[in-house]
Amino acid sequence: MSTPTLAPTLRGYRRKWLAPDLIAAATLLVIAVPEQLATSRLAGMPPIAGLYAFIAGSLVFALLGSSPQVSVGADSTIAPLFAAGLGVFASTDSAHYGDLVGILAVMSGVIVAAVWLLRLGWVAEFLSAPIIAGFLAGIGVVIVVHQLPDLLGVAGGGSSTLGRLKDVVDQLNGTCAWTVVIGLGVFAIVTGFARFSRRVPGALIALVAATALVAILGLQHHGVAILGHVANGAPSLGLRGLSLHTLGEVAPVAAIVALVVVTQSAATTRAFEPAVSTSASAAGPGREVSAGRDLMAVGAGNILAGLVGAFPVNASPPRTAAVAQAGGRTQLAGLVAALVMIALVPAAAVLHDVPVAALAGVLLFIATRIVRVGELRAVARFDRVELALALVTLVTVALLGVEQGIGVAVALAILDRTRLTARPQLHVLGRIPGTTSWAPLSGPDRAAPVGDVLVVLFATPLWYANSAHFRAQLRDAIAAAPGGPPRAIVLDALGMSDIDYTGALALRGALDELDAAGIGFAIARAGAHVRAELRRAGLSPQRIPENRFFPAVDAAVSALTRGTASDGPVKA
Repeated sequence: MSTPTLAPTLRGYRRKWLAPDLIAAATLLVIAVPEQLATSRLAGMPPIAGLYAFIAGSLVFALLGSSPQVSVGADSTIAPLFAAGLGVFASTDSAHYGDLVGILAVMSGVIVAAVWLLRLGWVAEFLSAPIIAGFLAGIGVVIVVHQLPDLLGVAGGGSSTLGRLKDVVDQLNGTCAWTVVIGLGVFAIVTGFARFSRRVPGALIALVAATALVAILGLQHHGVAILGHVANGAPSLGLRGLSLHTLGEVAPVAAIVALVVVTQSAATTRAFEPAVSTSASAAGPGREVSAGRDLMAVGAGNILAGLVGAFPVNASPPRTAAVAQAGGRTQLAGLVAALVMIALVPAAAVLHDVPVAALAGVLLFIATRIVRVGELRAVARFDRVELALALVTLVTVALLGVEQGIGVAVALAILDRTRLTARPQLHVLGRIPGTTSWAPLSGPDRAAPVGDVLVVLFATPLWYANSAHFRAQLRDAIAAAPGGPPRAIVLDALGMSDIDYTGALALRGALDELDAAGIGFAIARAGAHVRAELRRAGLSPQRIPENRFFPAVDAAVSALTRGTASDGPVKA
């Protein structure tokens, strides 16, 4: 395994990328500061820990990550998970709880990094485009529901999406008009700037305007919630309370958190890969996006976060969407945002008057952008089964959680793909006039059968799930052959990359049936791997002699029609 290059997204940097990267950094910072503070409360940690989580995750990902736009930091998806898991062993207001969280972050990071080290990044390939679209839509729903209390100025509550909605509806009588005006006003400003010019940091302008309005009119005295005092201080380095007993307590929670981080980070990299590919190609070679490498970077970010007294970090779809919408081209955006965040730590008092509703307005805008309605429509036009997978992902993520939603969707996708693989089409081939090429008779090439030799193509591995289907389709093809049963059959094995033991038994049974009917048999374009499996199964050369293997379909048919190959049935 080659050593990762540092800061790969900054290689071949171009001056024209600086402005959009700085705008993206400003937008990311405006969203990240309050979001990290809020996530700290979800995690049961001091507010400053959220800022350090963002700094650690962003700095490490900028140095090691391959995606130019992915943002890493504290995440509201995993915060409630480990807060509930570790709350069993320590109260959230105790020093021991903070020790456990630090150990958890390091353990989770080691597990996530191990996915890259063991080359398990291929798990991201199970996240199809429809699943990713559903995943992002589900995240969008979660964001909206979580922001409703802040947008309306009510207390909120509930531990699930439906529970939160119910509590919001029950508290509608307590809605604060000023809060709603600020939230919707910020949403309108950000949306307007995004529509007309992505170069203008609409989120920053809206947030500054909302903060000034609150300070001038004293709206905090009229029911408008503000961030208030934010404590600051230097990070606490290292791990405390480390023991085998502690590791045993934390390990199960760390495994769950790592699973969510792997799933969400891989999905985020894949979700924003089209935009990444555009920027990568513009920069030249060496800018390829790798979900596996990004997992390694997120894992390393978790380790650093734990060592500086923060908590686990994750790739964030909303913040990544913000970087993409602002036109960010490289990880310079995340790097600048992290460095400015460091400078803000001792000056956290400037955040005192930021209205919570303004943050809700910004996050609502992000939610509307990550719900890709157009892509869901395209999936619906293409295939209803894949649309169903997207909708299952959406609903499960929104109602049950990210890991449950993607887990269910991936399982259903694998089952659907297994179903299709277990029922492949056996094609009857014919020769294209004037050539030596062969194509399906049902295709547009005007292919026609030659003599009394039947050519069939089974363009998939022959394995236990489709072995019976293969034999049934072969019988049907023989029965439907024009002019009666053929004298010989040629199996085009170009797409048959593998034969398992059950598949070999099915092929042996098919050969028995052909022998009984007096029909010869030959194979064309069988790879070395398939031929080795046929030898291990005792089918070659006992049932299929060497002179019945051909490098091309036309050569096999020509040999059988000329009678140069022994084309009679071969007994065991």
